[in-house]
Amino acid sequence: MEKDELTIEGRNAVLEALRAGRTVDKLFILDSAAPGPINTIKKEANKHGITVKYVDKDRLDVMCPGGHHQGVVAKCAAYDYVEVDDILKKAEEAGEDPFIIVLDSINDPHNLGAIIRTANLSGAHGVIIPKNRAVGLSATVARTSAGALNYTPVAKVTNIARCIDDLKKKGIWFACADMDGVSMYEQNLTGPVGLVIGSEGEGVSRLVKEKCDYVCSIPMKGDIDSLNASVAAGVLMYEVVRQRLM
Repeated sequence: MEKDELTIEGRNAVLEALRAGRTVDKLFILDSAAPGPINTIKKEANKHGITVKYVDKDRLDVMCPGGHHQGVVAKCAAYDYVEVDDILKKAEEAGEDPFIIVLDSINDPHNLGAIIRTANLSGAHGVIIPKNRAVGLSATVARTSAGALNYTPVAKVTNIARCIDDLKKKGIWFACADMDGVSMYEQNLTGPVGLVIGSEGEGVSRLVKEKCDYVCSIPMKGDIDSLNASVAAGVLMYEVVRQRLM
C-alpha cells in the first residue's frame, strides 16, 4: 500500500511512533544528546530491532529545516512491508513455483528500485531485504521502481541467513551471485528458487553464501571485474526466466 514518505521529528513524536509499531527504516539521534528521554527512545528502538545512527546537529538540521527535531529524527517507509509468507502465498495463488529475490544489504535506493522493477517484470513473487544495514522503501526506491512497488511485495527480516534456512525447509533452493561460482548457464535454476544478491561493495556475506545451495557466476568478457548490483540481479533473474520457459 502506498504511503507518503514520512520524516518524524521530536522526542515525543518519535517515541509514540515507535510505541505504535510504525515501520521505521532509520532512526537518527544527536551524538551529543543528553540521556533521559533519549534513553527511553533507544530502549524502544532496540525492542523493535531498529538500528540507531548517531549524527551531528548539522545532519539533523538538513533533514529538518524547521529545527524542531530535539536531537531525534525517524525516517519511515514510503510503502508497507509484507510478511515472507505473503510472498509464498502469492506464488501459491498463481499456481507457480516460488521465485524470490533476496538482497543481502543493498544500500543504494536506485539499485533497490531497479531490482524491484526487474523482479516484477521477470515474474518474481517478491523481494526480501534485511532490517538493518540496508536501504528501505524510501520515496526514491518507489520512483526508481517505476510503479513496480504497487505489485511486487517486499518483506523485511531481521536475519537473512535464518530466513534462508526457514525457506529451505519449505522446499526452496537458493542461488547466490558470486564471481567465484559456477557459470549460471550450468546451474539448474528451475523449480522453487531464491536468488541472493549481495551488497554493492562487498557482495554476498560469507554466512549467507554458506547457506546457499548454488553459487552462480555471470560470464564476463570485459576489463573490469564486476557488474552493478541491479544489473547482475537482472541478468540472473532472466536466466531463471529462460530456464523456466524451456
